[in-house]
Amino acid sequence: MLEHGQSGSVRQTAPSRLSWWRWSRYVGLVLCLVGSGPLAGGTGAAERSRPFRIGALTASWGPTPMIVGLRDGLVALGYREDQDFVLGVRFTQGDTAVLPEAARQLVQYEVDLIFTSENAPAKAAQQATSKIPIVFTSVGDPVGLGLVQSFARPGGNITGVTDLELTLAPKRLQIFQEMLPHLKRVLFVYNADIAYEVRLARVYGEAARDLGIELTTKGVRTQDEARTILADIRHGAVDGLLSAIASLNIPGFIQEAETREAIPAMHNSSFFVERGGLASYAPNVYEEGKQAARLVDKILKGAKPAEIPVEVNSKIELPSISRPPKPWA
Repeated sequence: MLEHGQSGSVRQTAPSRLSWWRWSRYVGLVLCLVGSGPLAGGTGAAERSRPFRIGALTASWGPTPMIVGLRDGLVALGYREDQDFVLGVRFTQGDTAVLPEAARQLVQYEVDLIFTSENAPAKAAQQATSKIPIVFTSVGDPVGLGLVQSFARPGGNITGVTDLELTLAPKRLQIFQEMLPHLKRVLFVYNADIAYEVRLARVYGEAARDLGIELTTKGVRTQDEARTILADIRHGAVDGLLSAIASLNIPGFIQEAETREAIPAMHNSSFFVERGGLASYAPNVYEEGKQAARLVDKILKGAKPAEIPVEVNSKIELPSISRPPKPWA
């Protein structure tokens, strides 16, 4: 397994198994092999002369829970890691600007399927190829984003699992208020270059008005902007922080502010609660990856993405709380 050191360099923590992809770095992109290796369980497996190659694309800092869920889901379906499939991961460390190049490189590597986590990687993959099957996860509005024509008949080369984040957002804010009755002023920092996050800011704004909360929204376009805003925030300036999706490392900066200034934050992933954040209300994205594995299985057996309906991840993690909210009362 390979991971990043704090300096940004790459250090190897265990022997790397590099079969069809070589370890490499390119404009901050890292390729990490989490599995390698004729297909079991699929029609035409006997004719396959090499393992089925899945290229996973994410803007995160490594294999996401969705990607791990995909791998585990495929294993549960009878596909043997290291023998039946190869799963390579390109992650861009929060830099969405280089996602298109990362997607093009996956196409150049002649992957058999592209698997994506969240909106921006899904769009980058769509723009990179109209032939290679794409399976997305953690996309809140795949029709509005232009990924599919409809849930029932996606069309094109794309299908996936949606988590309906826009529907969950108002409930997330309501739960935040119920946890902290003094919650009156909330800050939401988001990536202004991502249309979906702009819509999310509007949804939060409408929910805040209904709840009597004063919501301040700040759109940013670079990591430096996000870092500056959240590094300058001080205890007492706001009563709480709302986390966005993973682009520009906004959730990471929010967690830093939460720890440094004791400002409570409501996250959209239990990942941050497991690392000391206050609470989250979100889809179970690991289970979403396992759910997506069933769609990948259908593609391996000859189904076309255009004819595989988009599924909804109905497994929602109710507020997970790392500690009682008393320190912020």
